[in-house]
Amino acid sequence: MSILGTIMSKVLGKAPASPAAAAPAAPSAQASGTTNAAPSAPAPISSSAPPGPSVDVAALLDDLGDKKTEKLDWRHSIVDLMKLLSVDSSLLARKELAKELHYDGDTNNSAAMNIWLHEQIMVILAANGGKLPSDLRRKWYLSHYGP
Repeated sequence: MSILGTIMSKVLGKAPASPAAAAPAAPSAQASGTTNAAPSAPAPISSSAPPGPSVDVAALLDDLGDKKTEKLDWRHSIVDLMKLLSVDSSLLARKELAKELHYDGDTNNSAAMNIWLHEQIMVILAANGGKLPSDLRRKWYLSHYGP
């Protein structure tokens, strides 16, 4: 299973039918050097199973975090999100996830790539039935459309 599929399965209980279907088609804001670019949101991942109830992403991940001894900031860090889900969070794995999501920025700039990955995962979760807390929805909106 793909890295995105593993994340989706662990959070939403379903894997994507096609990882490419979830990937954004527009270039990233970090790659283009602008912050006002408005890349299109990724298409929802289709599944042959009927849609289930929405998943409260924050409640699920906060509950997982409460069970860990290490303090993980899944709301801001792709590395911590992956660790929380027991997914390989190595640089190599994150570069593979970036490739899977068609990141067109410099993967050697891991800070920019990590920010982009976290944002894309949140967007994909929301587009596929994940209920995000308002602070994450607002962060995504502001990064794409400004205040």
